[in-house]
Amino acid sequence: MIDHHQSTGAAVRRPVAVHTAARPRLSLAEYGPQHVFTSLTDNAGLIVQLARREIAARYRGSVLGVAWSFVTPMLMLAIYTFVFSVVFQTRWATPMNSRFEFALVLFAGLIVFALFSECVSRAPTLMAENPSYIKRIVFPLEALAWVSLASALFNAAVSFGILLVAYVLIAGLPPLTVLWLPVVLMPLVLMTLGLVWFLSSTGLFIRDIRQFVGIVVPVLMFASPLFYPVSALPERVRGYMQINPLAVAMEQVRDVLLFAKAPGLGVLALSLVLSMAVAWAGVVWFRVTKRGFADVV
Repeated sequence: MIDHHQSTGAAVRRPVAVHTAARPRLSLAEYGPQHVFTSLTDNAGLIVQLARREIAARYRGSVLGVAWSFVTPMLMLAIYTFVFSVVFQTRWATPMNSRFEFALVLFAGLIVFALFSECVSRAPTLMAENPSYIKRIVFPLEALAWVSLASALFNAAVSFGILLVAYVLIAGLPPLTVLWLPVVLMPLVLMTLGLVWFLSSTGLFIRDIRQFVGIVVPVLMFASPLFYPVSALPERVRGYMQINPLAVAMEQVRDVLLFAKAPGLGVLALSLVLSMAVAWAGVVWFRVTKRGFADVV
């Protein structure tokens, strides 16, 4: 009898298993919003050490050293006070009732802008500046964004301290609303952190990002209420300032530091939510793309 399970001259064809590369799954365990903060808490000691080294290296070889962090903002405040209060006698519509008010208001806005611009302007080259860290498999590259931010926050803290001393000399004790300062700065910090993660990663693959950022940052300076109050703008334009995160940060910092106004909780809450979304998107993009860093450095 013929066995129907045997082939009579023709080879039996068996199905061939084809293995395709699995797509990376964006799980919350690996890419969740908690990584915005665990990148700080898990590497706090390393971040502090690198930030100290970066601040010291900035003034290494100079006579005054880190003291320049205090001298520079003091000189800036003195120049602004003389130029705008004495030469131009410019006034800002505020309840401070002082001819030095414009210099203080301008300096407060400049601190906010400097915190943002210092981090964002450097971000496109942040990874390229540290190729040795990229080649170390165990090094937490996400921490470099925190190091850059910590250095900028140190400079901002010194400048805010000088601003408060100047306020005491000009107008007396600062208002209690100054205690809101860390809270109103939090949205700016989170947004800046997210942009640093995104730009530092993208800038390693697309080198033109550095030139693009170099154009956008000065545009943002003049598009923000740095040299003018929002009330000086036409009515139809003021609404657009609400979508400028720098404008919101500048207005809130001035309110709590100089004008004794508590921040609007609705605007503050919305700013926190949006900035947290930017920070989360930035860290996810960084963690996804960092797998290719070693191929381009």
